[in-house]
Order: sequence, then structure tokens, then C-alpha cells
Amino acid sequence: MSLVNLSHLCSHLQNASKARLGLTSLPHSNMHLSLLHSLQRSGFLSTVTLGGPTPPPPSLLLSHPRDPEGSAITQTNRATRRLWVGLKYWNNEPVLSRMGMVSKPTRRIWMGVEQLRDIAKGVRSGYVDGLRGVGECLFVSTDRGIMEVRECVERGVGGMVLCRVL
Repeated sequence: MSLVNLSHLCSHLQNASKARLGLTSLPHSNMHLSLLHSLQRSGFLSTVTLGGPTPPPPSLLLSHPRDPEGSAITQTNRATRRLWVGLKYWNNEPVLSRMGMVSKPTRRIWMGVEQLRDIAKGVRSGYVDGLRGVGECLFVSTDRGIMEVRECVERGVGGMVLCRVL
């Protein structure tokens, strides 16, 4: 898992929302797709669509990613595959205002269920501050995929803390 690429994704989405872009593209990877699905389930993104180097037509901007051309990802077209992300705005303000990494390539932070429970309650645990703001989310990479911290506590799984979204 490359946390460097994930930090590029975080800064790209934060900059795109501050620039008031409606649609932006990111390189395709399974980790990016999983995190973008989690962001969409949490209500920060409107659409996630798998596409090529050019933006997909508006009719194909569905809520679930799919390949508009119907072709599989191969070695020859892998570099051109992009994830097209629709950003959300409410009262002319971006829903995703800040997004930053918690774990870094030089310091990965692993937490169990009890530590994640403290964070979900708003209490600091280790290096990670608790969730205090309205709509604040913390995403964790588990053996069951990337989940929000409250979902991890519900299911009783721990993992590596990835990023915080406000």
C-alpha cells in the first residue's frame, strides 16, 4: 500500500474542492477506488466513475463506478485509466473542506478496536485526536477494506488509520 499516492489523492481532492471544481480525475488503483467509495458512502462525494483520459459524458456519471467503454483494464491501457469524481457543494460551500493524512510513510499508525472506540467518542488516543467536529470522519484500512472509524467499532475490527476528512 503506497501512502504517498494516497496523500496525493488527499491533497488533490482538497485542492479541487477549494477551486470549486465539479468534476476531477484521479489515477485508477484499487486503494483509491475503495477510499473513494467510502467517501461517497459518507456523503462527501456525489459520483465516482471509471473512465479514460477524457471526461465521461454526463449520462454515464452514475453513483457506482463502471467502465463506460466496456473494456477490461489491460497492460496496454492501464496508464490511461482514470477515476472521475464528482464533488459535492452545499450552500455554495464544499462538503469536503479539509482532507489530510494521519498515517505517513515514515510513521504508520495501527489501532485496535478499543483505541478506535475512544477516537469515535472524541477522546485522543495515541497520536490521533478524537472526532469532535460535525461531519468529521476518520478512515481506517482493515482486512475487510477501507471503512470509517464508527463502522470499524461497530464491526469490531482495527487497522491502520489512513486519513481524516472535515
